[in-house]
Amino acid sequence: MRYFNLVKNIENWWEYLLFKFGLRKGDPLRFQTRGGIILEVPHGLVHTFKEIFMEECYMHGLRHTFPPHPVIIDIGANVGFFTLYAASRFPGAEILAFEPIPSNFALLERNIGLNRDMCAVSLYQVAIAGHSGHVTMAFEGADPFFTSSAIVREGLSAGDDEARLIKVPCTTLQTIFDEQEFENCDLLKMDCEGAEYEIILSCPEEYLMRVRQFAIEVHQGPKPEYRAEYLREYFHTRGFSTYEAKGAFGMLWAWLPEDD
Repeated sequence: MRYFNLVKNIENWWEYLLFKFGLRKGDPLRFQTRGGIILEVPHGLVHTFKEIFMEECYMHGLRHTFPPHPVIIDIGANVGFFTLYAASRFPGAEILAFEPIPSNFALLERNIGLNRDMCAVSLYQVAIAGHSGHVTMAFEGADPFFTSSAIVREGLSAGDDEARLIKVPCTTLQTIFDEQEFENCDLLKMDCEGAEYEIILSCPEEYLMRVRQFAIEVHQGPKPEYRAEYLREYFHTRGFSTYEAKGAFGMLWAWLPEDD
């Protein structure tokens, strides 16, 4: 199925195979989707490209069809692979992409800049959290692009590497809706390394009900309520249906059953 999706989604799919077998050395790789979207993929992020374009990891649990001009919010956009996947899959979409880490955001800007005439994407170098203001984020690894940066909470020890910390501005899901004046969001994708709990649990219920479906990569956190099962029940008590994938991706999907 992965290679079927590769061919389905990527026009120059053979570039991935050339890289896989050591026959393509250029870094970054450049792909073009069937919808004409161009994306640059550093070698260190090929695994992320595979998850989104070959595994289609955020799409498995979605239940609703999309309108001609859907509103899609990408929280934890990283360098823009899901944003560009969505732009290619849903050509009329209005997409908001949020990514706080400067090095990630720089490539996100470049990737979107390659496609300005092809998609309607607004970029925000800000974290989404349970409050507005600033948060401190920590990195893992030494790569120039980070796929596992997380908001630092209580418990950071003095021995932690201060050089791997950065303070960034943050805002809330409610503020996004208020500032953008969105009545509804057709898909809210979240990959924010544990911040999904405070984002959702702090959001007023009337704003959560504006989201037709969520695709959330879930992570265990330090509090009892920072568990996938708690989040699932939280959605259930508010009228959402859910589906979980506990394998490689640890995904939770939630949707309002209006169209079921």
